[in-house]
Amino acid sequence: MRNYDLNPLLRSSIGFDRFGRLFEQMGRMDDSAPTYPPYNIEKSGEDDYRISMAVAGFSPEEIELTVKENMLVVKAEAMPEKEGATYLHRGIAGRGFERRFELADTIKVVGADLQNGLLHIDLVREVPEHKKPRKIEIGKGPLLENKAA
Repeated sequence: MRNYDLNPLLRSSIGFDRFGRLFEQMGRMDDSAPTYPPYNIEKSGEDDYRISMAVAGFSPEEIELTVKENMLVVKAEAMPEKEGATYLHRGIAGRGFERRFELADTIKVVGADLQNGLLHIDLVREVPEHKKPRKIEIGKGPLLENKAA
């Protein structure tokens, strides 16, 4: 595994504590990452996004969505076996899964719906007023005082 020195990139950055963690997570990703269930992420508007996951065979009651500390977790337990069923071909994967999505601070989950075997999770970017761009007038504000501790 390669080690990268990010200090030159971060010299002119303030408050990017999570930035380093994201690079560490990217370095830990490998080809053994889960691929089930397949999903799409689409941008449906200026600040609107949608995650669509193929979850054929699962009911809404069997799927659990959780958001905690900027992490969206989609989880489902394995579908129960049908008693007395004899399969000639079994192509529908009813195995359990857990899929995680890292969300930015400004992304909020606003809803979810299950239609035709696709789980749709709607997201929206909500930028607070204090994070929106604003013009700073020179000489028009209080200056911070340096106080010795």
